[in-house]
Amino acid sequence: MKTFLVAGIFLVVAAVIAPQARGQAKPVSVNIKNSEGRSVGTATLSSAPHGVKIKLDIKDLPPGQHSMHIHQEAKCDAPDFKSAGPHFGAGHEHGATPAGDIPDFSLIVGADGTAHVTVVAPNVTLGSDENSVFSNGGTSIVIHAVTDATAPGAPARIACGIISKA
Repeated sequence: MKTFLVAGIFLVVAAVIAPQARGQAKPVSVNIKNSEGRSVGTATLSSAPHGVKIKLDIKDLPPGQHSMHIHQEAKCDAPDFKSAGPHFGAGHEHGATPAGDIPDFSLIVGADGTAHVTVVAPNVTLGSDENSVFSNGGTSIVIHAVTDATAPGAPARIACGIISKA
């Protein structure tokens, strides 16, 4: 009986320590707000084998396709959210892919204003490296009014949430 108890305790401790030993960070919850300061949903970021998994639960956004990126600054000053800066890792020539871009992804909001989707941002981490969403004091998630493909310039920013360590 003692052997089973000791083995059980060992397994519980190993389950708690193992993810930390592999460098996996705890999931991070991001509150996303619109230009009026109202919450329009959450993004839960967690480590993925190749990047960061972002689980989105969105409400009260205009229906249709929207771009979403990780931006350089941990700032979301309404109403235009330009304080979030450029895309994270955007020191590039036009046409190159910054770390904050999520290839082949459009946030599709339903007629009821909601979206529930999970996507992987392949070029960022939750670690301590230069591609970490926590570098420089944090970053932000920005949702744009339309997709990049449908906008002649940078699409308007309609929602924003700060990514930072708790």
